[in-house]
Amino acid sequence: MDESATGTIRLVIVDDHAIVRQGLRSILEREPDIEVVGEAASAGEALDLVAASRPHIVLLDLKLSAGSDVAGLTLCGQLTATTPAPGVLVVTTFLDQQLVLEAIRRGARGYVLKDVDAVALVAAIRAVRRGESAFDSHSATMVVRSLAAPAPSPVAATGPDLTAREREVLTLLARGLSNEAIGRELYISATTAKFHVGNVMRKMAVSRRAEAVYAGSKLGLI
Repeated sequence: MDESATGTIRLVIVDDHAIVRQGLRSILEREPDIEVVGEAASAGEALDLVAASRPHIVLLDLKLSAGSDVAGLTLCGQLTATTPAPGVLVVTTFLDQQLVLEAIRRGARGYVLKDVDAVALVAAIRAVRRGESAFDSHSATMVVRSLAAPAPSPVAATGPDLTAREREVLTLLARGLSNEAIGRELYISATTAKFHVGNVMRKMAVSRRAEAVYAGSKLGLI
């Protein structure tokens, strides 16, 4: 049976520590809809592995060498520039507002800390596979904090012509909520929430929900 019928999520783990890779694999392989198709310890290995295995998701640590704490950011941009591009979910020990925003800018669809529990990690993987963004509570707080920073100049602050409802939706996107969760927050249907999300992304000229959050933070829209 092919994976389109089974809904199997093909996944690659990129981390320079073998024990971390093994731990993640042991957790994820318990899930019937997740298949770990490979592991990589470096950027070069990761690029070769992704090209060969074409996974849906890449779990990416930001520290891939002793000399740099953020080597994974460069790799993130390289992975998201490939065709077809996998969904990149950053799984790291580093909690820093600029790192979260830079990972989003380079195409990451989610950002979670390594102390996240297994249930939340699996939920994040499935969210990214659905094309949604996935942030744990810590990184979501960082994104929201960036949105609450002093507004830029009036010209930049105008940005795209979002309605009040669309601004509410953008705020909820910054929290990493799904269409269903946005609908519950705003007392509207998931279909209506999806419509508003689509309008926000179209007006902001972006193709990913995380990009809309990043652009919104730069424009001071929330």
